[in-house]
Amino acid sequence: MIEQMQGLLAGTLGFRAIGQVTADDYARIIVPDVEAAFALNRKLRLIYHIGPEFTGFDPGAMWDDAKLGMRHLSGWDRVALVTDVQWLRMTATAMGFAIPAEFRLFSNAELAQAIGWISEPPRV
Repeated sequence: MIEQMQGLLAGTLGFRAIGQVTADDYARIIVPDVEAAFALNRKLRLIYHIGPEFTGFDPGAMWDDAKLGMRHLSGWDRVALVTDVQWLRMTATAMGFAIPAEFRLFSNAELAQAIGWISEPPRV
């Protein structure tokens, strides 16, 4: 399941993965929020928290995640991934260069720091 994170600044989306994440979660929650936000903003920031309650992604969810990222490839300003899941941390470390945004990886203990970073004013 995916929940929206509340209390973030305008132009910032936040999602929390809990339990098993399905393609339906992407279709019902992430895709509509991302599409609506891009209708209002040229650039967005994203924080994605995959915490200790996370149990896995269904294959369809992984595909939907990749498709959504590619559809808005140049629209991301900052992306923060917050997780202690080792395979996700390794993948993010190996593939972070491919994200066309400022990208940072945080541990679950650093969630507040990640929210602070994603909320910093843009650099001029």
